Amino acid sequence: MVSDLNDNTSLGISVKWLVQIIIVAAMVVWGYFGLTSKLSHIEIKILRMEQSVTDNSEFRVKWPRGELGSLPDDAEQNMRLKYLEAEMSDIEVYVDKLRLKANIE
Repeated sequence: MVSDLNDNTSLGISVKWLVQIIIVAAMVVWGYFGLTSKLSHIEIKILRMEQSVTDNSEFRVKWPRGELGSLPDDAEQNMRLKYLEAEMSDIEVYVDKLRLKANIE
């Protein structure tokens, strides 16, 4: 039987079985790459979530301390307050001058 194998030996496989083997192999390869793709996507999502938690924790600690700056609205509000304080000091000076005039007369 072993002597029957040589260069001219042909395998008797039907086309139907050959097509089925190719289809099964293609499905296995497609499934493998689909699975690895899903795993990579999940790993990336986990890394993003971890980074988000780290950033949020850092923000939660540093924002109340003022280490991360202030909001633009806060800056605008501070400008308005400084303007009002300057205006109030001018008004106080004017009122003091009026009081002095009233006390002198």
